[in-house]
Amino acid sequence: MTVLAAAAGHSAGGCAGLAAAVLTGQLSVGWCNDAFDARRDAAAGRPKPVATGAVSPRTVWAAAHTALALCVPLSLMCGSLAGTVHLAGVGAAWAYNLRLKATMWSWLPYAAGFASLPAFVTLSSGAHSWPPWWVVVAGALLGVGAHLADTVPDIRSDLAVGVRGLPHRLGTSGTRRVLPVPLVAATAALALGPPGPLPAAGQSP
Repeated sequence: MTVLAAAAGHSAGGCAGLAAAVLTGQLSVGWCNDAFDARRDAAAGRPKPVATGAVSPRTVWAAAHTALALCVPLSLMCGSLAGTVHLAGVGAAWAYNLRLKATMWSWLPYAAGFASLPAFVTLSSGAHSWPPWWVVVAGALLGVGAHLADTVPDIRSDLAVGVRGLPHRLGTSGTRRVLPVPLVAATAALALGPPGPLPAAGQSP
């Protein structure tokens, strides 16, 4: 994200601010996931610190909420609209952790979260412009692909503890067959999108 921000013409300070916002958001999401899934991870035998008892869920919840509290002002410092878009993506990720992971809509937070990132970069630039639609679509498709790929190794253990997201409903073989579809579609969107760079900082779209 920092490299993308630099390519879009952000200053060094702008890149640092955006990186801090994304970092705190991702830390909050990861810690929320580990704290919420502590019992499931322990039942599945996953060697995570929370699952093994090396760190208490209460400590990880505190870290997750602290990171989220930092993410809010850091995001909004990049611009009110840009910050709102980024926080919407972070909120989608929290919704995945707390509820949507175990439903057929498990892919949706990944699509929303990945799609929000290029928008966060361009909206926080001097141009305050939305990225081209095909960039957002490609991001969403990559998010769906990431969800499918990330879940494949854990499908059996997740099913054993009651998680039934989209990949779990497709099954291991079904998920592997579907996985190339969003990735190829994202590649096509990037390859076939209208040529031209993203609006640089300070330029109109």
